[in-house]
This record gives sequence, structure tokens and C-alpha cells, in this order.
Amino acid sequence: MTTKLSLAALDAVKAKAGVPSYDRVDLKAGIVHFGVGNFHRAHQAVYLDDLFNAGHDHDWAIVGAGVLPSDEQMRAKLAAQDYLTTVVEQDNNRTGAHVTGAMIDYLKPGDVAGIVARLADPAIRIVSLTITEGGYFIDPASGVFNPTHPAIVADAQKPASTKTVFGLIVAGLKARRDRQIPPFTVMSCDNIPGNGEVTHAAVSGLARLIDPDFADWIDANVAFPNGMVDRITPATGAREIGIVATDYEIEDAWPVFCEEFKQWVLEDRFPQGRPALEKVGVQFVPDVAPYEHMKIRILNGGHAAIAYPAALLDIHFVHEAMEEPLIRDFLAKLEHDEIIPVIPPVPNTDLGDYYKLIETRFSNPKIADTIPRLAQDGSNRQPKFILPSTADRLARGEDVVGLALVSALWCRYFDGTTDSGKRIDFNDQNAERLQAAANAAREDPTAFLALSDIFGEVAQSDLFRKRFTHALKTLREKGTRATLQLYLDGKLTA
Repeated sequence: MTTKLSLAALDAVKAKAGVPSYDRVDLKAGIVHFGVGNFHRAHQAVYLDDLFNAGHDHDWAIVGAGVLPSDEQMRAKLAAQDYLTTVVEQDNNRTGAHVTGAMIDYLKPGDVAGIVARLADPAIRIVSLTITEGGYFIDPASGVFNPTHPAIVADAQKPASTKTVFGLIVAGLKARRDRQIPPFTVMSCDNIPGNGEVTHAAVSGLARLIDPDFADWIDANVAFPNGMVDRITPATGAREIGIVATDYEIEDAWPVFCEEFKQWVLEDRFPQGRPALEKVGVQFVPDVAPYEHMKIRILNGGHAAIAYPAALLDIHFVHEAMEEPLIRDFLAKLEHDEIIPVIPPVPNTDLGDYYKLIETRFSNPKIADTIPRLAQDGSNRQPKFILPSTADRLARGEDVVGLALVSALWCRYFDGTTDSGKRIDFNDQNAERLQAAANAAREDPTAFLALSDIFGEVAQSDLFRKRFTHALKTLREKGTRATLQLYLDGKLTA
């Protein structure tokens, strides 16, 4: 028999899962968070829950917010269970569940006035975001904010009826300035190099379209700390909901499953204060860049590298991909030969040991992370996770056989069928354009590289074009398995 998750049911729930040791009535809001998805609830919310359980900083509770239709669905499900979430942590050797209570409210998506009013509340000192890599309106190839995006143009023209996160943040900051309330800190929790700088560019860039003087005020007064976040968190489906009901006897409409490992590295730039997250394991450092380079290139780049060969070989789960020797060895060779050598040193970190940790995490069968999740949104992920390593190697005059193969595998994926002939279901906002380019690449392989907003200057390299062309031709003629073996044998060269 299951118990429906709620504050009133916590005494019953604690027989099977950990529950908050603090009283929720003692919490006060200090953070508004946009993008209440699985990662946020497995990461930032867990750190805050740990802090509250330790008896600290109960005035930093989270208020959720969002702008997408899916945000309303999440809001309704969480509101029905008092904004509690069951978090199931799964390591190779143990599994455990606990209920987090760090969120105390969730603002109604679409209620611009209500959201702006909460942002203008002096008690709100941090506004954080987890809106995915593709949510920042930046040009994929250059990494620069795109002020001509239709959504940004629309917000600039009608700021009172803003539809984007950045429009709401701009409106909230303006309300605070007009009322002489110090500005909140804006903290990105997304996997983007220089995520604070990228967020600053988006907020200031939109503000500049509306009021250049106000944009100058933002530049001078608002803090945008960079941060690196890490925790593998798969999507929630019927399987996960069922496990929580069966194993923990909890009826949770949207639980979160994740690995036991988590990491958060932050620049300590919070003018209006912050929770004492260092008490629960957050690293505060003067420069996040080395850590985020390491994580984005090795972990996120690793995910992006194995996604497409695994998909083409009809592999569904990430741990199953790591059980396939061709893919596991492909990833290891790619990382050690081409990715890790162009990563700058990281304080007190051995990059080889870090990769071993990543390999172990990818191999965790309990996480049940999926290849379709890794393969989605490649038009935003490839330019952030793979192509920067390619560009760095080319700039140093070094070969890119493996990295060019990753790009070729991505192109081959957009042929639309696996090696066995099964249909591939794409999940990318640019899927139609990518598939058209992949089809054109049957006659002229460089047609895929003509996606200049994705490949940028990398596509102009004669060496990269040569390596990509040969890899794609080999994939189409010999298949994924044979191509991976040629790469491992050092024979994938024209």
C-alpha cells in the first residue's frame, strides 16, 4: 500500500525513506528558480535540503518559476504534494531514497505580474536558472547572444507581456531599481562554459534592446557568478514512478532518480548574500573555468561522443553502451588521445583519474540513463561539448580523427535509421534542417558542415573536412562497428 506524498504524510513516509528534519513552516523564501526540472531537484534543491537539515540558513528556501507549458504540468504535480520531491540516489553498491522540502512555492507560469512582484521582493536575493543549454538564445557557433531571435525581439517590443525567462528577470531587476531595492544575483545552473557570462549577455542584451541606460545599470550592478554543476540525472517515466511506489511505498507524481555523486563549483560573487553551501560540499573558488572545462569536455563531451554510435547500434541504456567494448574503447581512446590533452590543468585534480571516475559513472546500471536522452538536442550540445575540443586541436596543428568521427556519427544518425534499419525518432529543434543536411551529405559530405551556425570556423579546416568526409564515407559503406574498429586500430585515415 502506498502513501501519497504530502507534508501530512511524512511520518508515514519516513518508515521507508529519509524525510526533512526541519519544519517547513520555519522556511522563508530567498531564491526564485526558473526551470524546475529533474536536474534542479536532484542538485541545487538537494544541496539546500542538506543545509536546512543541518540547521542552517532557513531563509533561503526555493520558489519555483517557469515559462513553458511543461512548467505548468510540473507545478500542478508538485503543488498537489506540497512541493515535496522523492529523490532516489543509486550507486553501484547502494540505493536510497529521501524526500526533499527545500521548495515552498511555485509561481504560476504566464502570470507576469505575479512573477515580477516576487522577483521584486527584497527577501529574494538570488534568481537561479536551469533552462537547458539551448535556452540562452545564443548563436551555437560563436557562443554570442543573438538579439535577433524572434522570442527576444518579441520581448523587447512588448516587455509588459514578456514570454522568456530573461524578459522576466529584466522586469524584476527594473522593478527593484525603481524601488531602490538592491538587485538579486543571477545564478545559472546549466552546463554551459562561462554560464554566468552567458546569462549576463542574455539579460543585458535583452535589456539593451528595451532601454540602453538600464542595460548599463545591469552591467554595473548585477552579479552573474559562473558555476559548474554535475550529477547524472535521467528522465522520469512510469518505471521510476513505479519503483518509488513499490520499493518505498510512496505515491510521488514526479520523483527524481540520480547517481550518488554530485558536484557544484561556484564563484563566490553574491553581493546580497548567499546560503552557506560550503557546509554541505559546494566548492567556492575564484575561477570556475578550469573545472567547467574539465567537466564539459570530459563528461558532457563523453556523453555526446557515445550517444550516436550507441543509437546506431540499437543500444538503449548508457550502461549498456559502456558494456559494448567497441564503444567503451572508442570513448577511452577519444578522451585520452584528443580531448584530455587540450584541457588546461585543474587545481588538485588528475585528469586521468577524473576520466576513470566518469567511466565508472557512465557504467552504473542502476541509473538507467538512456541513449535517446544523450542524443537529443545535438544542435545545441555538439557546439558546446565536442566542437570546442576540435577547434582547440586544429588551432594547435593536431589531428582530429576521433573528434571528426564524432561529427560524422552525428551526421550518420540523421540519416534517420540505425544500422539495422530501425527508424530513429529525433528530439532536436533543428531536426528537419539537420536531416536535410545529412541527406545532402550523401552526394557532398561537406553539405553537413555547411551548417555554419553549428560548425563555425571548424568547418573551414581542410584537415577536419578531410577526416569528416572519410569517416562519414566509411560509416555509410562499412557500418558503425567496422568504423569504430578501424579507429581503434589506428586505420581510420584517408
